[in-house]
Amino acid sequence: MTPEPVLVLVPGASGAPQDGSAPFHIAEEGAPQLLVTDLAVTRGDGVFETIGVFDGAPVNVGPHLARLNRSAGLVDLPELDLDTLSAAVDAAIDAHDPVPELTVRVIVTRGIEGTGAPTAWVHARVAADWSRYRDGMKVVTLDRGLASTVVDTSPWLLPGAKTLSYAVNMAATREAVRRGAEDVLFVSTDGYALEGPTSTLLVRHGDVFTTTPVSAGVLPGTSVATIFAALEKEGLSTREELLRPAQVVESDGAWLLSSSRLAAPLTHLDEQPIPVDAQLSRRFVDLLSGRA
Repeated sequence: MTPEPVLVLVPGASGAPQDGSAPFHIAEEGAPQLLVTDLAVTRGDGVFETIGVFDGAPVNVGPHLARLNRSAGLVDLPELDLDTLSAAVDAAIDAHDPVPELTVRVIVTRGIEGTGAPTAWVHARVAADWSRYRDGMKVVTLDRGLASTVVDTSPWLLPGAKTLSYAVNMAATREAVRRGAEDVLFVSTDGYALEGPTSTLLVRHGDVFTTTPVSAGVLPGTSVATIFAALEKEGLSTREELLRPAQVVESDGAWLLSSSRLAAPLTHLDEQPIPVDAQLSRRFVDLLSGRA
């Protein structure tokens, strides 16, 4: 039987609650908690992060919460109390039954329309089985509809913010399935490989490992930062650089990295084969799960 999810409500996500109540508390996960007038419901107006927990140990909590605060700033939400959110994450993990892999999602919305007070919660549940993706997956390229210069030209489009407005990302994933693939690599209108709907691109050419620069409007990857730190300790080269899809195909390996799925090697991009280094992929999975 699958353990029950855990819900922690965080009224103190952006400062102590005005009514003097606790900054967070465990709530009944199956009971109604969110008002239909919350802007998360009516407009998808909010930000979130997903933290992987492996054998009870969360990975990259600090970087995830820092990125959450960055996203909050980009959408003009109040500064977040990261200490409170970190404690709420710990409370959710502690309250959940022990499992090998847990997914913890931290969500902050603009709150109930007209109040100006954010709504926030932490939700912990058993992670999906990502094992087949970690063995390799077919990926298709899809046009994102934005140029790689979008950060400079159109910051109001919120490039690089992890918002709750995920309808386009999910539609892209469904399109990949319709085309016989498992995931998507978004491409800019000026022809550069960007990121996946829920993941960061990593490409290997010999001893050089490359990811897409944040200046192109992608989310700053917490997972790729972990991988880069390990590679640099070994004297290998890491860099941020724009690559075209053809350069990804011609590489010595490519991965889409995320906090739950971890390292998923690309076996094909638009039906063109890419070499898979199974041993290196397993090492990346160990690094990203904190088991290395």
